[in-house]
Amino acid sequence: MSGTSADAVINARLTTVRAPTAGLLSLPHRLLGSAVDKGERLGSIDDPLVDNIHLNDMFREKATVSAEIVRLTDVVAALDSSVADLKARSQRYQKQRVRQLEAELRALKSEIGAAEARGDEARAAFKRSKQLTDRGLEASASFERIRAAQRVAEQELENARQRAAVIGIELQAAQNGTFLGDGYNDAPYSEQRISELQLELSEYRALLEAEKAKAAALDSRINIERVRVNRLASSVLLSNVDGSVWDVLTADGETVVRGEPLMRLVNCNSAIVTLSVAESVYNRLKIGDLAKFRVNSGDRTFDGTITRLAGSGAETIYRYLAVAPSERHLQRFDVTLVVPALRDDPALSCAIGRTGRVFFEARPLDFLRNLWL
Repeated sequence: MSGTSADAVINARLTTVRAPTAGLLSLPHRLLGSAVDKGERLGSIDDPLVDNIHLNDMFREKATVSAEIVRLTDVVAALDSSVADLKARSQRYQKQRVRQLEAELRALKSEIGAAEARGDEARAAFKRSKQLTDRGLEASASFERIRAAQRVAEQELENARQRAAVIGIELQAAQNGTFLGDGYNDAPYSEQRISELQLELSEYRALLEAEKAKAAALDSRINIERVRVNRLASSVLLSNVDGSVWDVLTADGETVVRGEPLMRLVNCNSAIVTLSVAESVYNRLKIGDLAKFRVNSGDRTFDGTITRLAGSGAETIYRYLAVAPSERHLQRFDVTLVVPALRDDPALSCAIGRTGRVFFEARPLDFLRNLWL
């Protein structure tokens, strides 16, 4: 004698397909019990009134930033052009200033040459006048006049040489880019203006780079927000299990809200056998015991293992299973089996609701055998 179940049913877990977004449901008609594959398209939801205010705000902000980038680019280009013009002007000024100083230096050299000649003549005249004066052949007044002329010539020569030295220093400085002289700074106005514009140029370039970085960040945020809006505007319903359609809770063309249950699917990969037994049999069972399941109107027997002993009144554990317990079932003691071979049988892998009986290896007289042994 072995323990047997009063009833046994092939059961499986249910999974609920819910609306990922709100909108108008497009759900092609499917017969209850029709097979579905994991990843198969079940329907879609479209929402023409999706909230895209934030995306539009970012588009406006991007337009403002783009306009600022254009403005700053124009300012930088204008400053670059001004700096280039001033540099050319400064180079021309330096070139002309060097030419001017070179001409002045040449003129002074000529003047020095003439002054040296006059000095030589004055010295020769002074020498002759002194000789004549010493002999009494020339008046002393004439001698003094000639000596004064000699001194003037020597002074003019010395002044010319000093001016030539000054012009030489100015020329050398001008060739090195520094300008000396009365009424001059160390650099002309164009170079001073170049320094000012280059400072402004650095500031505007920094602002331009900041705006470009802001535009890049906005592009990234816009792309993310666009994906979000597109996901809310249209979503696809996919099956998350290999199984069959158990129940359809909505109809094609309905307006659904986010999270609303749309369809229930049976997960055939979770097929189990649920059954109830008498108290006398239940008290001899334990998790892990072996059992055999035989489908009614069939001659094949499947090996199974007890995975759960829920006892009497086990109504709550059936909330997420396809086949609910009967009142008679709830009056007895609930047992659950895992029967791996069922999932490999094409005819029974998703035969939810198919009935049968379970036979346990534990028998009523086992305690006598234990005493005998």
